[in-house]
Amino acid sequence: MAKQYVFNLKKPHQLFALGFGLGLAKKAPGTFGTFAALPFIFATQGAPMWLQCLVAIVMTLFGIWVCGKTADDVNVHDHPAIVWDEVAGFYITMIGAALSWQSLIVGFILFRFFDILKPGPIRWLDKRLHGGSGIMLDDVLAGIFFIDLRASFV
Repeated sequence: MAKQYVFNLKKPHQLFALGFGLGLAKKAPGTFGTFAALPFIFATQGAPMWLQCLVAIVMTLFGIWVCGKTADDVNVHDHPAIVWDEVAGFYITMIGAALSWQSLIVGFILFRFFDILKPGPIRWLDKRLHGGSGIMLDDVLAGIFFIDLRASFV
């Protein structure tokens, strides 16, 4: 029988770490949690690049804290319900993109591809970092990979 973990969305750090509750989905919590990035993407659409990058940095630093604290709460490194890393990673994926439903779908699919398969340096980073940094930085790198990939086609 699988062990049950008790999360409490009334604790602000868990509310954010769990993607406002989307990470509690029974199937594919990371995929559902990624959708929590949409309000941040839409809120900064058309904002200067420096502001989008600042938001990404704040989301990442904040995520290191909330993900690490939530992982400590349940004593499980990178529990599948902890999805703020996906939120920040997808936000980073969409920095500077011309937003349309097509770009959101392509960005979403490619971000999840890089996040799930963890090619090269993403896998290396994932295996070596622990705590909140370990939870966050592989997804941040997956988001950056997509920006780099997109830039090579422009």
